[in-house]
Amino acid sequence: PAFRDTTCPVCGGHAVREMDTMDTFVCSSWYFLRFCDAHNPHEAFSKQAADFWMPVDQYIGGVEHAILHLMYARFFVKVFHDLGLCDADEPFTNLLTQGMVLKDGSKMSKTKGNVVSPEEIINRFGADTARLFILFAAPPERDLEWNDTAVEGCSRFLNRIWRIFIAVADLGGQDEQMPAELNEADKNLRRVAHGTVKKVGDDIAARFQFNTAISAIMETVNALDDYLESAAPKPAVANETAELLNRLIAPFAPHIAEELWQQRGHTGSIHRQSWPEYDEQALEQDTVEIVVQLNGKIRARIVTPAALGKNELTALIQDDARFSEWCDGKEPFKMIAIPGTLVNIVVK
Repeated sequence: PAFRDTTCPVCGGHAVREMDTMDTFVCSSWYFLRFCDAHNPHEAFSKQAADFWMPVDQYIGGVEHAILHLMYARFFVKVFHDLGLCDADEPFTNLLTQGMVLKDGSKMSKTKGNVVSPEEIINRFGADTARLFILFAAPPERDLEWNDTAVEGCSRFLNRIWRIFIAVADLGGQDEQMPAELNEADKNLRRVAHGTVKKVGDDIAARFQFNTAISAIMETVNALDDYLESAAPKPAVANETAELLNRLIAPFAPHIAEELWQQRGHTGSIHRQSWPEYDEQALEQDTVEIVVQLNGKIRARIVTPAALGKNELTALIQDDARFSEWCDGKEPFKMIAIPGTLVNIVVK
């Protein structure tokens, strides 16, 4: 082109003008629209493709993008919208800005000499441990302080899962049907396990709260361990819990989850399996623990039928032989009952 090829103003010889002079934000502000129609040779993107895919459901990026890049992206999309090139008026529906990994209170950098080598962690503990620690140590939107002791704790947790799965395998009965009659220990483990399926699914899909999801998995591992130590663990109950745990840990510790899946005799990869579904009936409780308070201070904890309403719960507390003791011998003028949780006795 005539503009690109020119004469050097210094020596008078042939010269080429620099053509790539536009700011990087000019490209990064609308790349997602090109992704909608990446192989279109005639235009940047077709309106039909853009209207089908846009807006982007979820944007995940560093907080440093929140001011410049995201502002420019909104500006470009609004201009394209006004020009009739796309129906979308906003580029992104949801935004998650993840935190940084810190060491000794500062962002990791080679200049500061506080970088933790991933290779060292992986060689010592394995990739699953490194992954589990990063996901468990803090919510995704918060900065994460690297902690070697906590990394070791995650390694011990994964080793514990392995040992528990060996214990479940030794129990046998992997193909046994769930018995019609279950005792309280059986019901409690199933309630914990299926409650964890529900919580982990919600934490991942709705809130990106991987740390609380992993915490719930840890509670289920503890419950399964305690159950296996009980007098007469039922193979069907233990294996059901192990099967659920196997799938639940797969997103967080994919390698050990895959190995456990194969060890349990399954074919195909665990990462191609459907997400587990929880059993609503397993979540039902026959009894619940109620906190008894006097003017907001805890006086007792009692076990009551789970189905009690406000009036029934209040009557049960008033009929208890310890009611006068809970009230310090005073006459209550108000009782606040929250079924399944607490009863607060208010006295003057």
